[in-house]
Amino acid sequence: MPDVSGIVLAGGQSRRLGTDKAFVKVGGVALIERVTDRIRQICDDVTIVTNDPERYRYLGLPLVGDLWPGMGALGGIYSGLASIRHERGLVVGCDMPFLDLGLLRYMMLLSADYDVVIPRLDGLLEPLHAIYSRRCLGPIADLLRAGDRRIVDFFDQVRVRYVEPAEAAIFDPQGLSYFNVNTPEDLAQAEQLASRHCS
Repeated sequence: MPDVSGIVLAGGQSRRLGTDKAFVKVGGVALIERVTDRIRQICDDVTIVTNDPERYRYLGLPLVGDLWPGMGALGGIYSGLASIRHERGLVVGCDMPFLDLGLLRYMMLLSADYDVVIPRLDGLLEPLHAIYSRRCLGPIADLLRAGDRRIVDFFDQVRVRYVEPAEAAIFDPQGLSYFNVNTPEDLAQAEQLASRHCS
């Protein structure tokens, strides 16, 4: 199993939710705490990318500001990769309450031979539930300098391993790993799921 750092992106405007999603509670626990607690079980180096570090200092984790402000998730991925201890970083959003450790460990195992390990679901990619190597830094920087924020636009320059739905379903048959909280409706659904069977 290769060493992989954890990178939690705590940016975003949370416009649809109407409040900072990182501190919304699911099952009585703030989303940022649910996510970091889960990632710390498999990564010995976990960094939060945020432009509001004071709010996250209580978590006791390294905090890094956005090196490319205004460039969305791609800028956050770059900022995280540039600051981590290990060669690879597991990037997740702060709003994903049901991360599956089995699936993440499987992706970490695959990452030994690739620069990007990313799930594919119904033809769509999950770039904020993916592993990136530091070899991606150069191609990402080229995109950012060109004003391109599309994460997939550098994939043709690196080695990519797609995790297909059948693979992910072995660990997470309900597909809850990719569930994220963007709206009040999502939050209500997350509460229901948490009360039923998710820790």
